[in-house]
Amino acid sequence: MIVPNREETWQLLDEYTHSPSLLRHALAVEAAMRWYAQHFGQDPELWGVTGLIHDFDFEQHPTPEEHPMTGVRILRSLNWPEDIIAAVAAHGQHTGAPRDTMMAKCLFAVDELTGFVSACALVRPSKSILDLNGKSVRKKWKDKAFARAVSREDMELGAEEIGIPLDEHIANVIAALVPVAAEIGLAGGEQS
Repeated sequence: MIVPNREETWQLLDEYTHSPSLLRHALAVEAAMRWYAQHFGQDPELWGVTGLIHDFDFEQHPTPEEHPMTGVRILRSLNWPEDIIAAVAAHGQHTGAPRDTMMAKCLFAVDELTGFVSACALVRPSKSILDLNGKSVRKKWKDKAFARAVSREDMELGAEEIGIPLDEHIANVIAALVPVAAEIGLAGGEQS
């Protein structure tokens, strides 16, 4: 089976997703997945498109009953590769889908964490990830009122599943997002 290229993936994402924040999230997860693909000696294109497409159905189907399984059905109807479909299905704990590949484990591990790291960057005076460090993220981690909807337990489990200590995983995700800071609105200044 042929892996859809980034342009095809972006077109499908754009067809279903119009929210700027969801598009920035997709780009952040794509960057983190590409970083981890290189880290683990895997295919950055395959992992990148998986990260880019993982939430494409969320805007139209945001409930746990629908997301991500509506997206899984759409991807399957379009004959997407089964390893991408399996990773998308498993990126939410509520689906019960097994994370039995490193790609699926990494998607789960970076999904919530990219959002949390982004939120940490946005509350900095600089509004930038460029001067964010793991210590600042861990300080916000302890503040249960900050990003209250983000499951710390899921993020800890994600790091455990990929076999990387949490502090190192946080640093890796920050490193992955720095090159795309402007695209995801985390370069500081007047970006939205």
